[in-house]
Amino acid sequence: MEFSIATLLSHFSGDKLVAPKLLEKKLSCQDEESLNKLQIVLDALEKVGLLVKERGKYRRVYEEDVVEAKLRCSSKGFCFAIQDAEQAEDIYIRESHLSNAWNGDRVLVKVTKEGSRRRSPEGEVRLILERANPSVLARVKQTNTGYQAVPLDDRLLFEINLRANGENLENSVDNLVHVAVLRYPLGEHPPVGKVARILGSDAEAAADTDIVCCKHDLRRFFPENVLKAADALPTSLRPTDLKKRLDLRSFLTLTIDTAAATETDQTPIVENALTLEKTEAGHWRLGIHITDVAHYVLPNSLVDEEAKKRGTAVYLGDTVLPLLPDAVSDRCSLVPGQERLAISVLLTLDDAGQVVEFEIQPTVIQVDRQLSYEEAQSLLLGDGEDNPEMAPVVEMLNQLFSVLSPAVKAHRLARGAFELNLLETNLPYKDESRLGAIVVSSPPVRPLLTELMLLANQAVASHIQALSSPGVYCVQPSPDPEELQDLLKLANNLGLSLQMQEESEVHPSDFKNFTEMFAGSSAARVLNYLLKSTLKPAGYSTTPGPHFGLALGAGDPELEKPYTHCISPLQRYTDLLVQRVIHTVFEKGRDRRSIRSKDPVNLYHSSSHGNINWNVLPPDVTEEMQTQLSSVISHLNECEKLAADAEADLEGLKKAELMKERTGEVFQGLITGVQSYGFFVEIEDLLVEGLVHVSSLKDDWYEFRARHACLVGRKNRTAYRLGDRVEVQVKSVDYYRQQIDLVTVGGGSEASNEDIEGDE
Repeated sequence: MEFSIATLLSHFSGDKLVAPKLLEKKLSCQDEESLNKLQIVLDALEKVGLLVKERGKYRRVYEEDVVEAKLRCSSKGFCFAIQDAEQAEDIYIRESHLSNAWNGDRVLVKVTKEGSRRRSPEGEVRLILERANPSVLARVKQTNTGYQAVPLDDRLLFEINLRANGENLENSVDNLVHVAVLRYPLGEHPPVGKVARILGSDAEAAADTDIVCCKHDLRRFFPENVLKAADALPTSLRPTDLKKRLDLRSFLTLTIDTAAATETDQTPIVENALTLEKTEAGHWRLGIHITDVAHYVLPNSLVDEEAKKRGTAVYLGDTVLPLLPDAVSDRCSLVPGQERLAISVLLTLDDAGQVVEFEIQPTVIQVDRQLSYEEAQSLLLGDGEDNPEMAPVVEMLNQLFSVLSPAVKAHRLARGAFELNLLETNLPYKDESRLGAIVVSSPPVRPLLTELMLLANQAVASHIQALSSPGVYCVQPSPDPEELQDLLKLANNLGLSLQMQEESEVHPSDFKNFTEMFAGSSAARVLNYLLKSTLKPAGYSTTPGPHFGLALGAGDPELEKPYTHCISPLQRYTDLLVQRVIHTVFEKGRDRRSIRSKDPVNLYHSSSHGNINWNVLPPDVTEEMQTQLSSVISHLNECEKLAADAEADLEGLKKAELMKERTGEVFQGLITGVQSYGFFVEIEDLLVEGLVHVSSLKDDWYEFRARHACLVGRKNRTAYRLGDRVEVQVKSVDYYRQQIDLVTVGGGSEASNEDIEGDE
């Protein structure tokens, strides 16, 4: 089993002693080679003073001036160590103090010089915890001593000696290749690698998905032993599988989905189903049924370990890199006519869309109808009126999306939440997804379904918290107020009077006000797109926290509600973990203080909230679960970031390819950023950004006015400021770096006297 030092150290907390046997189990070290490697690492960490050995067990040693961080390097040779903690200072590291660490590596840094008001603290890399570049994209060159790979990423400050591996390296010279790193730098010895694949003569000749997968080292294929383990999973339900499960097979059950498929285009992934009924009290009982993947994918199994490594599915256009093999989706996807095991969130809502109560149950369900979003939308518009068989389906759709979902949405908006008008169509998840906010998407039934799915996520999070169980929560910090300033200036220059409630803090209601004002602007699409870019990524934590995009936990006691992800266990590992938490609570939880107590609580129902004054789970189970969740959270956040970066990278390459084909064409654009070296223009129709470099402005000498965010011509009094509309021509495109150079053809505005006088 391969493991990093970071993974090994994640199993240490505080001053606790950890036995080697426990580490062997946690790291799945079973064969003799893995056990020997583990012992070598433990001995090395003890030698460098990071671990101490006491009575055959190990304890982590913490030093005040040593911090964990991630390296961010520049092409000029210097780096900064970025700490995970909010507000923590970045640490400057000279090239000579990198100790062979590369850009993106997770490292331990010893602070050697404290920072001041104007200077960052300085440090040196003491230990590399985890390598971020197991492979690189590079061009091959031939030297007097052999062949070398020169990385395309100029932040990687090294060249790799290539080892012949059955390939004729001469054929790869001057080509773009994917290089697997066989050995990282060791002292004075350079890194060694092998050509894994020749992608093409250059980046433009290579497939964009190949570039992205290789650049981000994405796992495109499942190991053979994982596929065999997945194939060995049971294909039919046994009577024992149905024990202690609520039978909901008689209810009219619908799925509404895009029928997302894996890279091989074989198995549709359908994770959620819906039921709806009226209760005797006149309330709605909404069932959101989530396929029970945890029943099949057991902890520490081969399938589980591979899913943990992947962390999340990655969506690259028509190519999907799944979390789990097709064999798992075959057994779990909710398809019509097939009995399926589920975790069901049964929500009771009043006519105003308020949740009155809820319960969470292991269930068995059977889907009656599978609809696409487009089919559901057509039925809502009356296309199924003449078909008696579809009458119950149409009635249920109308109750869900004409009555219930709009009421739920009204409550979300009332607490200050917002939605971005981006008209997205490629949204793989039914909740707020990686973006962390609701977007107006097409067809309209899709965001209405999201409103209901959010309720399931909230209910599960509140239940885990109320039962004091370890859990995984989804949190999203507020945007940085400084990052909003350019957008506020831009909007104000367009005639929109945008102001925040507080200068020092951004509230969800600020975004709500902004989006409402954007709706009346001719640049609404660009403004929403820019507002989206100011959102901080959502992440996972073992403790509840605020979620900005959904306006949860915003200081108001009414809003202090935890949130998690649970509806996509076939696509996100966190959702699978949450299912395991639910199963553990139901299987091992105590519903009363002692066996002598006569009044148990219903651990499946929200009525238990506030009525528990004992530990629901045994202490050893709680500790074990908390340790497991804590050890994997950082990795899962890294996986989410990797997936988001890869998906954004592919989008950038496609935009660069589009603009390359349109070199020389003229477009209308909006100035969205101004710097001393030029200004950025968003081409409104395509949502593509390019740079007009100041050197291309030949008609005058332009000076930068930082206070007014504009460039001003000395003689012609022409200004280029935030919000100005300009005509630009595509001059050139660097496809791999996704840089688009533009030149102005017309536009701009007349400088005021204040602009001419400058910032003084």
